[in-house]
Amino acid sequence: MYFIIKRILDILISLFGIVLLFPVTLIVKFLYIFSGDFNSIFFVQKRVGKDGKIFNLIKFRTMVINAEEVLNDLLKDKKIKYEYEHTYKIKNDPRLTKVGKFLRILSIDEMPQFINVFLGNMSVIGPRPVLSNELKMYKKNKDKILSVKPGLTGFWVINGRNNLSYNGRVKCELYYVEHMSLFFDIKIFFLTIIFVFKRIGVS
Repeated sequence: MYFIIKRILDILISLFGIVLLFPVTLIVKFLYIFSGDFNSIFFVQKRVGKDGKIFNLIKFRTMVINAEEVLNDLLKDKKIKYEYEHTYKIKNDPRLTKVGKFLRILSIDEMPQFINVFLGNMSVIGPRPVLSNELKMYKKNKDKILSVKPGLTGFWVINGRNNLSYNGRVKCELYYVEHMSLFFDIKIFFLTIIFVFKRIGVS
């Protein structure tokens, strides 16, 4: 029954989010054009979903259009390479655009994922949608984390978000999978709204 209710709530919330997405998309496009960037405002990346199924995660683009090439150059620096291999993030990432920094501060960059939720690739609440090469960080718990749909938000968000170490995020995600319930999901949902408005864990 829990998963049926969860899916119904996912559809209702994602439909509301998609309605909001239309005007936000126009604003984001205008901001990029105004900044002189005429490239696509969307970023699509392969992520691993439930049961190991690969899906296309949709976000507003927050980085330069040639981010992968820039990353390869950055990883030539041993200190940056070490940081990236252990966190999959780069502090003060030079690939971020000015518009992208603004979108991340307000967590607007995640909004297109309402489409993923509606399509059933993701849930509103769940573990982080990971890249294939991140699965090694879960070690023997890989199957457990892939037993549920990844989420637009989750337990990791209300426990520090980007301030958490990668191992800290893994622990939060495994805790969620082991304690999933409707009450827990509702708690995470409303705490996420509070944390987003307070910009807690945003980097």
